[in-house]
Amino acid sequence: MHLEFCSQYEEFGCCDQEKDNIIAERYWSIMDHYDYKEQELCGGYVKDILCQECSPYAAHLYDAEDPRTPLMALPGLCFPYCSDFYFNCRSIISLMTDNKNILESTKDRDQFCHLLELPDPDYCFPDVLQNMALNKKLGAVVEDQEGCLKMCLVEVANGLRNPVLMVHANDGTHRMFVAEQVGIVWVYLPNGGRLEEPFLYLQESVVSSPWHGDERGLLGMAFHPKHRRNGKFYVYYSIIDDEYVEKIRISEFRVFYYDINRADRNSERIILEIVEPFRNHNGGQILFGVDGYLYIFTGDGGELGDPHGEFGNGQNKSALLGKVLRIDVDGERVAGKPYGIPPDNPFVSERYAAPEVYAYGVRNMWRCSVDQGDPVTGKGRGRIFCGDVGQSRYEEVDIIIKGGNYGWRAKEGFECFDIMLCLNSSLHDVLPIFAYGHNVGKSVTGGYVYRGCEYPNLNGLYIFGDFMNGRLMALHEDVTTKQWTKQDICMGDSTVCAFPKLINTYTNFIISFAEDEAGELYFLSTSHPTSLSPYGTVYRLVDPSRRAPPGKCTYRPVPVKTTSKVVPFVPRERKYIEFLSVVVSY
Repeated sequence: MHLEFCSQYEEFGCCDQEKDNIIAERYWSIMDHYDYKEQELCGGYVKDILCQECSPYAAHLYDAEDPRTPLMALPGLCFPYCSDFYFNCRSIISLMTDNKNILESTKDRDQFCHLLELPDPDYCFPDVLQNMALNKKLGAVVEDQEGCLKMCLVEVANGLRNPVLMVHANDGTHRMFVAEQVGIVWVYLPNGGRLEEPFLYLQESVVSSPWHGDERGLLGMAFHPKHRRNGKFYVYYSIIDDEYVEKIRISEFRVFYYDINRADRNSERIILEIVEPFRNHNGGQILFGVDGYLYIFTGDGGELGDPHGEFGNGQNKSALLGKVLRIDVDGERVAGKPYGIPPDNPFVSERYAAPEVYAYGVRNMWRCSVDQGDPVTGKGRGRIFCGDVGQSRYEEVDIIIKGGNYGWRAKEGFECFDIMLCLNSSLHDVLPIFAYGHNVGKSVTGGYVYRGCEYPNLNGLYIFGDFMNGRLMALHEDVTTKQWTKQDICMGDSTVCAFPKLINTYTNFIISFAEDEAGELYFLSTSHPTSLSPYGTVYRLVDPSRRAPPGKCTYRPVPVKTTSKVVPFVPRERKYIEFLSVVVSY
């Protein structure tokens, strides 16, 4: 926003228009005490010093980066500048601050300027403005020598049993709904508290087990785009039917009209069931696209190499496994199905193809997301990103397009898997935007494109991870070449994460990623990947290198009446600042 007073910092700094107006008012209230000549002599000093609150180096200038020391009342000044200010405008100091130590020091120049001396002299004003080593990457994401993006975390939930997803209802309440694999969904309020009573309890219907790595359970959940009006949401989970056949089920539920924090278990309407030949590769993502249709991401049915039929389920367009399906949950029902078929689905007119199929050649897409688009231009809005778990060599990230064949089982990543299929019919396969070998990680967890407000440097980065080794990664798109390049994300050290609430460690099995209603990103992980182990944690990603101007990202959640007791959040991870205090005291 345009800054009228501290205009030198309007391109990049720490003030918004409201703060700029407050500083201007302070300036004129000081100048009103002096005549024209004194204003001409000291006005420049006063303006420059007051406007350092808007400087991109404000945290350094006021010694705010060290939480163990108090904020400075005036910014850090270089000695020559401080000395000139003292001799020319000493009488003004008492109008600029009521700090007792500073006022007592004004009897002596050296004492006064010593109080305004910074621990790191590189950041004193005005010399910091000419320091090219500092200004060259001003506001850029902090990287280490290997190019790893340094991030920090905030712990927001813990004690969860394999938290497989976190979603919001897009209803203005800013509640988050966290699902455990065993079939329980919890409500988390904007203040961090969790409702004691579950939002949804399906544990008696959901198939899961305490076995390490069992992929069955409650796997997906999505709120209807008009949930605020109709109370509908959808769940994807594993079942065993009355004839002991394992299936995946997608069902519609509604919340109680008198309590939006509780689902009506008896409102279940089964939308779709698909037989699962094996216990792995269950897929599990469901989401609504910007077109209002429900997208369902199924695995290939399990076992090694998609051994189902002559070409595998992935390449068989009559099978619903190994696919991206698209259905209209509000549309006119067709052929006895409890949903409609979008008329522009790519294979609705193809004989033997299932009309629900939107894309095919999928192995086991684990976690997909919709790009909300650049907050200013809208660029990228509606793209669907998926992580597709590989077989024995490669993991991949895909952007879903209508009618696309993603290659499995002919291809794995960019390489051939089934040589005959690959040579005969894979010329037009949709290639991944990125693939990595098993020397990097062994099970991709798809993430999100960052479109939040708090961390401008992250805008447009696709952030994802690997389940097996806990690696966090980011993809950046070159808008000219349309190529994507990877950067690793690592945890910052004491120079970037030593702030209140921030931590720089996490449990290493990354199960899922999430986006809240404001567009900020999270990931869910555990130290023990079994459905009964209460070691799952939710973390919010923080870029400590640059944040939005104060006040820009505030929002007012729609109030929610709660009938259940609220369990306050108690963090378990030790914050980095607490770790430092222990080390210092020791």
